[in-house]
Amino acid sequence: MDVIEISNLTKDYGNNKGIFDVSFSIKQGECVGFLGSNGAGKTTTIRHLMGFIQSECGSAKILGMDCFKESASIQEKIGYLPGEIAFMDNMTGEEFIQFMAKMKNIKDLHYARELISYFSINTKVKIKKMSKGMKQKIGLIVAFMQNTPILILDEATTGLDPLMQNKFIELIKKEKDKGKTILMSSHIFEEIENTCDRIVMIKEGRIVADENINMIKSNMSKHYEIMFANTEDAVHFQKLYADSSERQENVVYLISNDNVNLLLSELCKYDIKDINARHQTLEELFLKYYGGNKQ
Repeated sequence: MDVIEISNLTKDYGNNKGIFDVSFSIKQGECVGFLGSNGAGKTTTIRHLMGFIQSECGSAKILGMDCFKESASIQEKIGYLPGEIAFMDNMTGEEFIQFMAKMKNIKDLHYARELISYFSINTKVKIKKMSKGMKQKIGLIVAFMQNTPILILDEATTGLDPLMQNKFIELIKKEKDKGKTILMSSHIFEEIENTCDRIVMIKEGRIVADENINMIKSNMSKHYEIMFANTEDAVHFQKLYADSSERQENVVYLISNDNVNLLLSELCKYDIKDINARHQTLEELFLKYYGGNKQ
């Protein structure tokens, strides 16, 4: 069952700004990472899902309901974290959580208390005195405390330190285990790799990739750093892989998805001093789609 359905969604702001013919869907229990650079269209797409924007054409549906026409009913089913959170600075964190609970008609704040403890935050502090990271924790608590079946999170870990980023990843995994449907935009590639089932990538308002994360990982190239005994051998070897390698003195940097045995059989012809290998990262794949890196 598709919980979230976006079909040919278009909102043109002029000057090539907006989103154009955006289509993807998310099944129940699936966690999808929504990747794109600043201004690519992630937040615009998410705001359509929340019913804040009406599209020029196409549709956005959640649980079969029109996101703009039936936004009130839909929002009861969604835990939402905006990219930029509007706080009431004179409130304490506790007061803001209580205020949002009343807005969402949440009677039982037991889960909110669990989240406050989990994120180790003092909610007695006034929001205007909080750091960016503390404010982000409050936003996360508000997004999760309703314990909804759907989570839509826009840049969820902005401002969080590495420890809290890891705690967020663990929280997402727990929510996945409950069968929740999750859409999360992020610039933290490790976060996406560790939590998501699929990646949807948007560039200049258009979808450029929609792939299963395991399929992506299996097709990722490897990076090799090969140190030859002499520069002459390095030059000779590098010519064999001219389109996918670089050389500095006697070290060749090679990117390849060839069978490793084929590479080793070729390297056996040379005197090799050292070799290091690693898989291509999701970040490098992202840069490939965005033309920022030839890898």
